[in-house]
Amino acid sequence: MDTVKVKSGKTLMIAHRGLSGLETENTCAAFVAAGNRPSYYGIETDIHRTSDGNFIIHHDPDTSRVGGKKLKVEETDFSTLQEFRLRDKDGSHTRADLRLPSLEEYIGICKRYGKTSVLELKSAFTEEEIREMIGRIEKIGWLSEVIFIAFDYENLVKVRKVKPEQRCQFLTERFSETLLTRLVKDNIDLDIYYPALSEKDLKLCHENGVLVNVWTVDKKADAERLIGWGVDFITSNILEGEVEP
Repeated sequence: MDTVKVKSGKTLMIAHRGLSGLETENTCAAFVAAGNRPSYYGIETDIHRTSDGNFIIHHDPDTSRVGGKKLKVEETDFSTLQEFRLRDKDGSHTRADLRLPSLEEYIGICKRYGKTSVLELKSAFTEEEIREMIGRIEKIGWLSEVIFIAFDYENLVKVRKVKPEQRCQFLTERFSETLLTRLVKDNIDLDIYYPALSEKDLKLCHENGVLVNVWTVDKKADAERLIGWGVDFITSNILEGEVEP
């Protein structure tokens, strides 16, 4: 098993849900696999609140896709979720080392390997929950290396209230000049589904000082085209930048 290499140039590569093309997504195994590869700039993951007010790393609203048994994440307490074991990448069996990580475990791995944390806010968090999350990351000493991303724009507005200069990217499947105006006003960058981006749109974003991340790019030819355009980040399950000798 290995990644697919691409000449990334100045484009920064981000491992989607960790190196999820090789390891079960959003697990410590996937994060370490990405951490051990020097060409990755960052490691992306997803965070939910739990029923008892804690935070857990997971993508879906429930655990059925990666764990077989269905636990609704926001209706389950933190301890129960952490005790739950996930299936290996091929889905054939569960592994004792595969479970839902805590926020601290994810941030700790990013810090250990020197990777930017790209943290997607999945729940509709309150301002106090955002403040608590940021406080926990600050205690680890890694907040300056965190980019918050979200489909829910209000999550990013709340991040801005707590930390006005924190890096943020808005996740979307469509681009418009109206959206760009709002991003410029709020000092928020763009994280867009790659087929929805044109070279003209990218140029317009850059002319307005907005950085552009594209998701989820797994074909080399698509990545090469986007790199040629000059996108700032590529988020991928399996593509990895070539490390120059």
